[in-house]
Amino acid sequence: MTNVRLQSMLDVLTGLNVNEKLALAIAYLGEATAEIQQILSNYVDHSNAYVGTQNASGDDQLHLDVKCDEAVFRAIKASGVVSLAASEETPVETPCGATDGFAIGFDPLDGSSIIGANFSIGSIFGIWPNNGTNTLLGRTGREQVASAVSMYGPRTTICIALPPATVGNEKEPSSSSGVVMELTLVENGSKWKLSRESIKILPSGKVFAPGNLRASNDNANYDKLIKYWIAERYTLRYTGGMVPDVYHIFVKQKGVFCNVSSEKAKAKLRLLYEVAPMGLIVEIADGDTTHEAFDKSVLDVKLDDLDQRLGVCFGSKEEVA
Repeated sequence: MTNVRLQSMLDVLTGLNVNEKLALAIAYLGEATAEIQQILSNYVDHSNAYVGTQNASGDDQLHLDVKCDEAVFRAIKASGVVSLAASEETPVETPCGATDGFAIGFDPLDGSSIIGANFSIGSIFGIWPNNGTNTLLGRTGREQVASAVSMYGPRTTICIALPPATVGNEKEPSSSSGVVMELTLVENGSKWKLSRESIKILPSGKVFAPGNLRASNDNANYDKLIKYWIAERYTLRYTGGMVPDVYHIFVKQKGVFCNVSSEKAKAKLRLLYEVAPMGLIVEIADGDTTHEAFDKSVLDVKLDDLDQRLGVCFGSKEEVA
């Protein structure tokens, strides 16, 4: 089954002229996604049991988070094209076997705190090329050669972003914007099928997802923005999980997602594992991103610390502006 599933994704990627090594890296993230889907489908412990350890960032770890983290590391090591990786659960640069291979930053399970309600949750992956430094520090999201977000719900899907430099085909031999596409896991998890050839975000759309809402209590600007959305009769679409909330923008092709901080409610989203990979997908899909503190794309923020966090806004360009 695994070889058929792996090949089904490779066929889609090679059809876009993605080079062999990058196609392998992405396809093995698809393998990790399929394994995580199985882990989640068989997860019946709703006690939110902790392992009894903390990751290097000081966060208590759930058994489920650790299992999913291990699944991703197994897959990327099996690919043979990844030199190092770091994750939200293992926030240290970990050797993955390849020489001169890719570097990957990932969140193996975004939204584990809402899984008890059987909400959709996801995984987030960013892929950086080797630049000779053998570290992700000092890099920016703009340097990614691909990123992906997997979503586990009634269906299991993976949304893949390919910048212009990594993709080209007969239909779009000189695409200036790159490609964002979606594949769905079908036939009892044995095969990936292209379900959306191209995802684009419209310039505007009256749908909002206000993350870290408690920050509005002592952040006057955030409070004002939320009241504006309500007064203008925007539709609220918020689950408490970054992946389903931003993925909803991809599916509906419009909307805005914010996760803003304040003095009492600090920034939660990590640049390496969540913000940069998701930001790449949003911008290649013709959306926009910005840092909460200044008018700058999140893809241009330099990674100074593996646990670096920031407030962000993603979505339709006119809504983010």
